[in-house]
Formats: sequence, C-alpha cells, structure tokens
Amino acid sequence: MGISHLQPVLLLLMLRALASLPTQAAARGGHDPSDDGAHGPFSRKLLEDKPQITEEMVRGYMSNTELETAVHAFGSRCSNISRVYSIGKSVNHFPLWVIEISDKPRQRESEPAFKFIGNVHGDEPVGREVLMHLANWLCDNYLKDSLATLIVENMHLHILPTMNPDGFALRWRGNANNIDLNRDFPDQFFPVNNDIDYRQPETRAIMNWVKQEHFTASASLHGGALVANYPWDGTRDTSKHYYGCPDDKTFQHMASVYSRSHYNMSLSKEFEGGITNGAFWYPIYGGMQDWNYIHGGCFELTLEISDTKWPKADELPIIWEHNRMSMLNLLASLIKSGVHGRIFAADTGRPVPGSVMIKGIDSKVSASSTFGDYHRIVAPGETYEVVASMRGFRQKSTRIRLEQEAVSLDFILDPDGADGQTKLLPRSNDRGCRCDNDNAAKPFHVHEAHLWLYLLIVSVLLALYVVFKRKTVPRLLAYRHSSSLRRPVAV
Repeated sequence: MGISHLQPVLLLLMLRALASLPTQAAARGGHDPSDDGAHGPFSRKLLEDKPQITEEMVRGYMSNTELETAVHAFGSRCSNISRVYSIGKSVNHFPLWVIEISDKPRQRESEPAFKFIGNVHGDEPVGREVLMHLANWLCDNYLKDSLATLIVENMHLHILPTMNPDGFALRWRGNANNIDLNRDFPDQFFPVNNDIDYRQPETRAIMNWVKQEHFTASASLHGGALVANYPWDGTRDTSKHYYGCPDDKTFQHMASVYSRSHYNMSLSKEFEGGITNGAFWYPIYGGMQDWNYIHGGCFELTLEISDTKWPKADELPIIWEHNRMSMLNLLASLIKSGVHGRIFAADTGRPVPGSVMIKGIDSKVSASSTFGDYHRIVAPGETYEVVASMRGFRQKSTRIRLEQEAVSLDFILDPDGADGQTKLLPRSNDRGCRCDNDNAAKPFHVHEAHLWLYLLIVSVLLALYVVFKRKTVPRLLAYRHSSSLRRPVAV
C-alpha cells in the first residue's frame, strides 16, 4: 500500500477511535443500558386507563373558562397584593394562569418564593378549587390575621390552580396527548424523557418557570390518598424501598409540618405520621418533585389531600378547611425557620450569586443574581456548618445552632488570588441546583481525562505510521527508480 493510500486509512482509524470515546451522560445518574428510550420498562406510552367521570361528579366544579374568570376576578379584587400572569399554554392552547401574592407582587425582593400547583392529573381536580380558596382567604385576611399578614409581607407565593386544563376538560388523567405529566420530566436515573421534542408543553412551561423564578420550595396537590410524599420518588434499581435524598431529614420535617397541621392526615393507619418517602410507597420515574429538587434547588412535596380523586363538589369546603392550616403553616415555615441571608463580595460590597451548602449534606442552593439572597431549609434542633462559595472567591463557613426560629446569616467573600482582583465568571443559570451531579461538579477533570486519551491514541497511531513508513519507503524508492527507466519523470 502506498503512502497516498495509507494516510486516509490512518485518518479513518483516528476518527473511529475518537468516536468510540465515552460521552458525558446527559441525565443525572447516567444512562440505563436496558432502556433505549422507546422500549424500556419506563418508556412513555399512552395511558390506557380512562376513568369515567359522570356529569353528577363534575357539577359544582369550575370549568376551565370559569376558573380563568375567577383568576382574573381575583387579580382585580386583590390588585394591591397580587398579579396574574401566564407561564405558557396547554396542548389545546389554554393559558396556564398563575396568581402571585405578595405585598410587592411586581418586584424582586430578597424573600423566599413558594409555588403551589394543582390539577397535575386531569382526573384529580380538587387542587384547583382548594388553591382558589387559599388565594381568596389570604386576600380577605391580609392585615386582619397575623398568619395571613406574615405570609403576604415576607414571601412571594405563586399559585398555579391547574397545570392540566385539557385533562380536566377531557376528564382523564393525562393531558390532551394522554401523557401523564407527572412522568414527563427528565429523570435522574433513566433517560426516557431526555428527548425535548417529545416533552409536553405543560412540562416545558413548568421547567422554564422554575428557571426564571428563584423558588425556595413548592408543593403539588393531588387526590386519591391522604399523605405528604417527599423525595426520592424512584430508586436506582427500580425496586420499591425507602430511598432518601441528601436532604431527607429536612423533607421529613416539611412533610410533618403539613401532616400534623391537617385535620386527620397524621392519624393515618397506612402511612406512619401521615408522611411517606415516594420510592417506599411506589417508585415513579420522570416525576416533577425530584426534578425540582435536582435542577431547581426547590424543595417540593407531593401532597395527596383527598381520599377520593374526584370528590363531590359539596365536599370541597370541608376539604379546604381540613387543609387550610396545613397550607398556611407550610408557607409560614419558610419564613419562621431555616437559614436565610445574602452573599456579598468583600472588595465591592455588591451581592454575588454564590451557593450555600450544609457540610455533610450533598446538595446546594443558589443565591439569586439580583440580591445574592439564599434561603436554606433545614430541620430544626441541630447544629450545622454552613458553607458559602462562589467561583473566583474564597469560600467561608460558620457553625450555627438552629432551634425553632430562623437564623439570619450573611456571608462576605474575599476575592481569590494574590492580586485581590475579583474575577466573576458568567453564569448561564444562577437558579439551578447541581445536587449530586457528578458531571456538573467536575467538568475540568472529565475534559482533562478525555484530552489525555485523545493524545495517547494519536501518539500510538503516529508511532505505527512511522514504523510502517520506515518499512515501505525503501521499497517505494526502488519502485520509483525502476519505473524512471521506462518513462520520464513528471516535473
């Protein structure tokens, strides 16, 4: 084989070698080789169960149009403490309306933000009605009730009464495409939902919403049981067993705040204390609460607030009263407990969007880019070492004892480097939580390892090329000499 033929062969070998190198997994937890995204055990498929919802069951519930009217009527009646906005549209183009409640609803503040989401499943509509009751109660009792005033003046509450208006109208669980929206989010263990082309518009709306807002915590309302459910929702081996996330104690505390304040949730005979780890109850994949915690730094609970999925309308006021103090106390706990503060640069005095973690807990919460404020929920009654960090700065830590009251803790970070110059790197998303994400935590080492592998392969191929060339050149010169006797050399 001549040199002119050898070069493309070597190039092909190099390209094949580079193509065979491992790529970084797109989803936290890596790729499950048994699941090809289309035929695996958790592949998305049309739901087959379509429960029959009778006209008698629907009577007394607000239709989508009536709910839309009620949301805008609330915005007009309570305009001093609210704003109404949309985060997107459903498959059938119905707006996903949100009510924000705060004493400064159109301003960014260094306060915690909470979101309530109802009607994730179309055949579980109780959350739609209960959330409108909550909004109206806060409006009616602001400056009259201490708890209502505390919530309105010290946090930003966002209420999405229905995530799935199409499923409600069709009277089935999934959306208009018959997809279960609580199985449609990117999953930490399996890549089934990694293809964004198949992601539902309602799911995309929630994901974009979380990226835009700096949510501290959230809860979605469901029907069919009485229990407060917390992460993780799935397990790495798909088996049913208790699988706690890094903030397991904190989530148990949050769930207990809700359950103990409920009329009878904590008395459950099925769930001890009225709370449960999701994977211990039954594993699901592509769920919203795990995604919020991993990618939004948002501590989310899944609240089952009615034994019946679609109770009769005349039961709704009772269900609201049974859940009212639970919802209010859960909101108030964000203000009255945990660690709150801001992160500043020592050289400029300006806030910086650093991150805060608790030593021994493998998760982070990010400070906002506007005020550098952070809000870290932790279980009370323990001592914690709180660590603040920011790229380009030296990290700082301090130990605190958290009792039943909130702790206010600001950090002033010194610039890294001997010259004292502050070097801030741009952040594409200051709100995302990099919890337990190996790829995000060590990008330099991953790329460095790949670079050395590239160089090693190239070196081996070049060595083979040199050896092969030494053996072929003498024969090639002899061939050229003999052929020159038979024909003139082209110059």
